[in-house]
Amino acid sequence: MFTAARLKLTGWYLLIIMVISGLFSVYVYRSLTIEISRGLRLQVLRDYPFGPPPDYDLSVFDDARNRVAVDLLLVNGGILVVSGFAAYFLAGKTLHPIEVMVEDQKRFVADASHELRTPLTAMKTEIEVALRDKKLAAKEALDLLASNLEEVNKMQSLSNYLLSLNRYQNSAVRLAFTRVYLSEVVSKAVSGVGPLAAQKHLSLDVRGEDVGVSANLTSLVELTTLLLDNAIKYSHPDNRVVITTGQESRQAFLSVQDFGVGIKAGDLPYIFNRFYRADSSRNKTQVDGYGLGLSIAKNIAELNHGTISVDSAPGTGSTFTLKVPLSFNS
Repeated sequence: MFTAARLKLTGWYLLIIMVISGLFSVYVYRSLTIEISRGLRLQVLRDYPFGPPPDYDLSVFDDARNRVAVDLLLVNGGILVVSGFAAYFLAGKTLHPIEVMVEDQKRFVADASHELRTPLTAMKTEIEVALRDKKLAAKEALDLLASNLEEVNKMQSLSNYLLSLNRYQNSAVRLAFTRVYLSEVVSKAVSGVGPLAAQKHLSLDVRGEDVGVSANLTSLVELTTLLLDNAIKYSHPDNRVVITTGQESRQAFLSVQDFGVGIKAGDLPYIFNRFYRADSSRNKTQVDGYGLGLSIAKNIAELNHGTISVDSAPGTGSTFTLKVPLSFNS
């Protein structure tokens, strides 16, 4: 599809260039032939004030005009060749972002469809098996409903992630910035993940200094919640997660450190990609997820004019660090 579009765009570029070049050549040809004709007339008047003899040779004018035409044709031929290569190159550069966007969209739809198909398939299989059982007991029916509800919750979680991702990936989004204190951000996020941490007997250790930043409170709370949720999921039970805030080099930072399974070096460059989940050490811990949380976190960081990074190693845990600009009054 894009090859045909590239060739078509190249053709349009060439057409525009050659039309301009052709019109310019016609103008140059007419101007030069007029000047040559005038020069020859002046020369004849100087040589023959009373008019040229009947056998005077005027073929020199025709030769000059023909040379101008040939030179212009050669120049236009060179422009055609050079412009062809340039137009093909520029057409490729023009279409490349569109091609990347389309491929990215295709991958997104394929990945989302795959993630939705898994719980739907599980529900369909369980229901079909139950329907074939003529002696289905009430307890078994309740277990089936509970299992289906679990799958529905998974799909609801996925849809919420997709809505958040779409919201924060929208280039037209402009967050309302105010002076936000990181202590408030951490407090709201910690209260949101408290029950999840309690289930694994994890302590949430908050430390560091309070810092004011120029950012959007709601989005920073969501980002911090995503990082804490990720840390809790991949932490070993009866452990801790450390949240540290502070400032350095006119930037505020918020780091979330866990002491869980960690991430292999080969996976680190990709963990902020949509639907990416490491296939090695982190998958040994059975954790529900869709590989969207960190992608959303990265988009939120960028919308707040900040950055997010990770430092991790298998078996030692991971540290995610958010950096955002300080508030002007800090």
